[in-house]
Amino acid sequence: MRTARNSLVKLVAAAFAVMLVFASVAAAEISKDEYKAQVEPICKTNKTASDKYLKNVRSLVKKDKLKKAGENFSKAAAALQKAHKQLAAVEQPPADAAKLTKWLKGIKGEVALMKTIATNLKKNTKAGKTKATSLVVKLEKNATTTNNLVISYTFNYCRIDPSKYA
Repeated sequence: MRTARNSLVKLVAAAFAVMLVFASVAAAEISKDEYKAQVEPICKTNKTASDKYLKNVRSLVKKDKLKKAGENFSKAAAALQKAHKQLAAVEQPPADAAKLTKWLKGIKGEVALMKTIATNLKKNTKAGKTKATSLVVKLEKNATTTNNLVISYTFNYCRIDPSKYA
């Protein structure tokens, strides 16, 4: 009888310990608001850089200063790539992990498009300009899709708006 009681006590103690572990893991999960508070400064830094690099890119393209426009797109792509890496390192709320992973994948796609736009502009040819212009349309569409994934977060800075630049 005593052995059974000791076994039961050990089993209850083990079950209680497991519950405590699960409770502490659940308590450590990041909330939507905490996630937003961590990523917004990253996005703000990227937005500041993008605004700086891409502010005049539309007029540069219109004036056929394509190499300079391409250089600016390259710098903006590098800034977004850096932000993407930082964003990917932030712990995500488990309930939104799939959505946020898709969002990060969208941002990565925007980096790739921006690099391709830059490459085409740097060719300094009419064909490169035409290709870059068509890619900007694709970039705008991808940005809208990517932004819509996280609309519930009501981000102030983590929204990409390439229509301002291209």
